[in-house]
Amino acid sequence: MEHNIDLSGYSIRTDLAVEAHELAQQQNESSISGVWLQADDSEPGIQVTRLHVQTEEAGKQLGKLPGHYLTIEVPKLRDNDTSIEEQVTKRFAVEFADFLQKLGITEDKKALVVGLGNWNVTPDALGPLVVENLLVTRHLYQIAPETVGDGYREVSALSPGVLGITGIETSEIVFGVVEKSKPDFVICVDALASRALHRVNTTIQISDTGIHPGSGVGNKRKALDKESLGVPVIAIGVPTVVFASTIVNDAITYLLGHFGQSMQESKRAFNKLAMSTLPERKEPYTEEDLPDMESRKTFMGLVGSLPEEEKRQLIHEVLRPLGQDLVVTPKEVDEFIEGVANVIATGLNRSLHRAVDEENSASYTH
Repeated sequence: MEHNIDLSGYSIRTDLAVEAHELAQQQNESSISGVWLQADDSEPGIQVTRLHVQTEEAGKQLGKLPGHYLTIEVPKLRDNDTSIEEQVTKRFAVEFADFLQKLGITEDKKALVVGLGNWNVTPDALGPLVVENLLVTRHLYQIAPETVGDGYREVSALSPGVLGITGIETSEIVFGVVEKSKPDFVICVDALASRALHRVNTTIQISDTGIHPGSGVGNKRKALDKESLGVPVIAIGVPTVVFASTIVNDAITYLLGHFGQSMQESKRAFNKLAMSTLPERKEPYTEEDLPDMESRKTFMGLVGSLPEEEKRQLIHEVLRPLGQDLVVTPKEVDEFIEGVANVIATGLNRSLHRAVDEENSASYTH
């Protein structure tokens, strides 16, 4: 039976997608044949990861579709710091321009930007807010092409809403617009349901494999991809919510990581298992930080020894019948959504239009 989240109509009026990819298994991914992985931390505070799944077989092993994936991870992005946002805007513009070039999309190609989501639900309003701040030019090319200077491309934009509001599948609306306006490629911007607590409000994800609206909250929707639309589809997503089961799962991992770190410290000195004796930690725990399997069983029983995905699934199965696998978003999501929407919109304006640069981009956004 399909599971629908009962959160005051949240499931039928929200089409949050699920994260297209995870970075937790980078070491394993890089060792698989047909997978190319590059991590770039050359800019302080920003981690860029580029992943290319080259074959169907490699995709099956990773649980990903073949294609290009790019993640810009900035832990301080959730701080609503304007200087950080400007830094991320610059990097996003450069990375997205390179991404287009890698896909063979030249400056003369026409773009349709689709802002997915519900503008009435704050964590799902990312797409519509991005569209509001885009520099759209298609109407100028249609009505007065002589007024368009060099360095601009034909860009149109659409916020189709969600099924619970329109009664029409998003894919049907977008397909109709694509069929009539005939863009050369489509950019879909959407909020995501995160698979890890530490990535909520900290990452921008880009891929050329399309997007599944509603997949993050259990609503099966037809994919927006090259197969369904007939043109290349680039997805841009930001994780803005997380399931309660994910929070519980990550909390167990953090507890085990804390115990493992405490055990390591106690080997160096006579040290008690007290938080105050340990150095402050802001990075998520990795497998290397966790204690051995026997110690995990001692601390957390059978649950502590389960593989990550099995543990996550078990917690979900326990909470689901009780209706307690809630969708959670940080309390400062209002400010974050506005800030990151501006980052993406400004970055898109710079990367789509050569004439828009760091000096004049502010005049095109609200």
